This record gives sequence, C-alpha cells and structure tokens, in this order.
Amino acid sequence: MRKLENSELERLSVEGFKAVEKTPLIVVLDNIRSLNNIGSVFRTSDAFRIEKIYLCGITARPPHKDIQKTALGSTESVDWTYAESTLEIVQELQADNVQVLSIEQAENATMLHKFTPKANTTYALVFGNEVKGVSQEVVNLSDQVIEIPQYGTKHSLNISVSCGVVLWDLFSKLD
Repeated sequence: MRKLENSELERLSVEGFKAVEKTPLIVVLDNIRSLNNIGSVFRTSDAFRIEKIYLCGITARPPHKDIQKTALGSTESVDWTYAESTLEIVQELQADNVQVLSIEQAENATMLHKFTPKANTTYALVFGNEVKGVSQEVVNLSDQVIEIPQYGTKHSLNISVSCGVVLWDLFSKLD
C-alpha cells in the first residue's frame, strides 16, 4: 500500500464545502475553555460536513492562533455563530424543529450505540465544558441525552474526542 498525497484526496474547496449539501447535524459548544479543543471540533465538523457550530458562553471565537493551530483553516469552511447563552440557542433550535441532544452522563441517558437517528431530522449536539460538562439547565431542556459508553477507569473523554466519536457515529448511521 502507498500513502496518498494530499493532491490525490480530492477534497472540496471552501467554496465547494459551502455549496454542498450538509449532514443534518449542528454542534453546540457550551462554555468550552480550551482553544485547541475548539479548533479540533471545527476540523472534525468539516470532515463530516456538519451544518453549523454554535460557540456559546466563554467559548472562544475565531480568529485566534490557538484555534487555528488545530482547526487548520476549517473555521473558514464551517459556518459558525457566537451566542452568549447556550439556553437561548437551544430554545431557538427547538423552535425550528431541531432535536437537541446533550452529550452527557445522566440518568436515563441513551447509550450512543443504541441511539438511532430519525430520517429527515436535524440534530443539535451539545458538548459541555471540560470540567463541568453540559450545564444542568441545558440538560433539562434537551430532547434527549446521549452517553458515550466507557469501560475504563476514567469518567470522561476529552470534549474534542467526544465530538469525533459522536459525529462519526451519527454520520455513519445517517449515511
């Protein structure tokens, strides 16, 4: 096997990305502290052609060199908006018939591998702060809570890893 050169990958241009049909997934970042995590979420969101990212609360916004370091230009391709209040964004999305899923460990959460997305439905996935997770107020408003099963000694995954796991899972189920 031979590794492919970047020129052989036939990736979209930024203009092509903006014009192509998107996966019916929206990412909501609820008070993310790490700029590297934010950049990684942009890059993963680009990979799976998500519709949009909402950066909420203390979550930093592009342009910033520490976001760009991991985003590698995906802040230009993926649509994003800043909002002070995650709660307000959740309510706006629900008013637009978007199903809001908090990615969190909670009572009665659905395990990711047991979640089946519905056809013709847009989902907003809320990822929370590196220490506190998704705020309880947002969990309370969510249509559903999805949990990533974990079998080791630690209680959580890095937010950018969680985003990659969930986006890949839902993307593959929607395909």
